[in-house]
Amino acid sequence: MRRIAVLDAPSNLGLRPPTATSVPGCAKAPGALRDHGLVSRLSARDAGCVTPPRYDPGDWRPGDGVAHAEEIAWYSRRLADRIGELLDEGEFPVVLGGDCSILLGSALAANRRSFDLGGRIGLIYVDGHADFRHPGNASYVGAAAGEDLALATGRGQADLAAIENRRPYFHDSDVVVLGIRTHDEHRYDLHAAGIAFRAVPQLRAEGAARSAQWARGLLSDCLGYWVHIDVDVLDPAVMPAVDAPDPGGIAYTELELLISGLVATPHCLGVEITVFDPDYDPTGVYAAELVETLVMALAPAAAVAPLDWDALTPAAAVALAPEPPAVAPAALARPAAQVDDDAGADDVEFEDDAESENDAEFEDDAEFEDDAESENDAESENDAESENDAESEAAVEPDRPARVAQPNLSAGPDEADDRRPLAGPAPQRSMLDRFNLSDMVDADRVALSRRRGGIPLRRRGEEPAEEPAPAGARAGREAEPRAVVTGAPDATGPVTPEADKPPTVDQLRPFAGLAEQVRAAGSGQVPAARTPAEPPAVPAMPKTPPAETA
Repeated sequence: MRRIAVLDAPSNLGLRPPTATSVPGCAKAPGALRDHGLVSRLSARDAGCVTPPRYDPGDWRPGDGVAHAEEIAWYSRRLADRIGELLDEGEFPVVLGGDCSILLGSALAANRRSFDLGGRIGLIYVDGHADFRHPGNASYVGAAAGEDLALATGRGQADLAAIENRRPYFHDSDVVVLGIRTHDEHRYDLHAAGIAFRAVPQLRAEGAARSAQWARGLLSDCLGYWVHIDVDVLDPAVMPAVDAPDPGGIAYTELELLISGLVATPHCLGVEITVFDPDYDPTGVYAAELVETLVMALAPAAAVAPLDWDALTPAAAVALAPEPPAVAPAALARPAAQVDDDAGADDVEFEDDAESENDAEFEDDAEFEDDAESENDAESENDAESENDAESEAAVEPDRPARVAQPNLSAGPDEADDRRPLAGPAPQRSMLDRFNLSDMVDADRVALSRRRGGIPLRRRGEEPAEEPAPAGARAGREAEPRAVVTGAPDATGPVTPEADKPPTVDQLRPFAGLAEQVRAAGSGQVPAARTPAEPPAVPAMPKTPPAETA
């Protein structure tokens, strides 16, 4: 079994300053997560820290390119060296960022290994934003954390997109994006580039575990893949401690199931956690909840054997992508080994036959084109007549079949975001693909009940089982009332207060029932009500503009 190695990458070089006299706080995230026992609870090895350069935008102004570009490139090379050493030792790197610009270090390490093995390595990008801003679709660039996916796929200035003359680090066909919002401004650019993605509503409709299996299937022809996790994929109702919160995200349980499905294979090379900002979490409640989720989600990564890099030779890697069989041209169909007196005459005859066949084919093609044009003209005339006499035709021919509807080629990526224009081998179906909706709901209920202290959940319509006494009652406190989500589609009658009264949840995890509320609401959005209690009061923080998307 492989060992997890936790590596700190506390870089905030890819973000804009929140104010003129402050720096982004996500560089403090590794320390905050370690304070809640992440390393020990994962039974991981402490792989140390890659110290970044000082954060100092200086006199940078919009239009000057990406800020801290030279420092980010230098840091990416150092981070790639450390990640490569961990992979050589057969360990599973868990990189604690830092902002999203640390992806360039991970991408550089993956590209180095891809080049050495002669194969391809993919990327699964779990993020609330596409981070696909580049000079081709924006008036200017500036913060690498909002442009890291574009840089990792070869778009942008060369000092970041082509470090060590490696461009791109990941091919578009080897990238899968999960968790972006439906209103993301760059979702059409992802669709045009052929990058497969699932926004939150589709991810939630298909299920987190199924979406993870879908992403793995799209990268089945790669040697392996790297996983990028941006904490802002969570909804701000449960995780506001990020630099660019955006409503419409997923819940903790969904993130746990998603990560578990991605890392439970030797082909997952590692994972990075980014953009958690302890400056917005002075009491540490959100850091504790995030650590709880990561410990459960990353446990399957240590239960599989590491990849045998020695077995993945360049020859074996090339064999994974066989070339199509070569088709002999018609002119070479006749063997050239026979030499006799009549060879010249035979060749002349063969050439004459070929020319005559080509001429006949050309004439047939010309006739076919003429016929096609005439048919098109006739069809257009018939269409015009049919539009004018639609009612009369319906009366004369009542049994006439309706015209077959043509596919909507103008459909946006929200309706066809998982259709990839590049063909590839069909993904292998695993046991998870054969799960039905009931199995997925059961798995989610089990995960959620574990987070609620082992108290089982019941399906809609089931009779309430006898539940243990609330934790608050055992401690001499009264259980607090739960906020009720109104307008649920399955509300068929009044509910007695005894059946609706929930057990009290620990104050350190006030949002443990969010996933249940999302399913109950049925709208795909996180309800405004928080259950069962509001979080502890925290001092008001100054409102700052989004650091990645502005």
